[in-house]
Amino acid sequence: MQRARRTGGVRSPTLKQEQSDGLYVIRRPSAWANLGELEAAGAKSATIGNEEMPDRVRWIRSYVVKEADGRLGSFCIYEPRDPESIREHARRVGMPGDQIFPVVNTIVVRDDPARASAAA
Repeated sequence: MQRARRTGGVRSPTLKQEQSDGLYVIRRPSAWANLGELEAAGAKSATIGNEEMPDRVRWIRSYVVKEADGRLGSFCIYEPRDPESIREHARRVGMPGDQIFPVVNTIVVRDDPARASAAA
């Protein structure tokens, strides 16, 4: 991942084509009705990825979004062996996994904000 240079606390975004290092974004639209369903799916996903498929998928992070229909969806970042490993992982967990996009570049303008509770 390329980091742009800092200017007054904010990086000046620069775009440079580089290898994706095998990262993929998985879009899971309207997959969960509430946070309880999401947390259960996340726990199952971590267990399956870490214990059953550690050589095939590596879950990096997810951004959870509120969809227009009021349900929760996500954009997940994975480092898989191949796209089929993402599909197999999703099948085992029981969640959507067919919207898979290879990452071609990363632009970081700022680091992700730290939550106030994390600092406490």
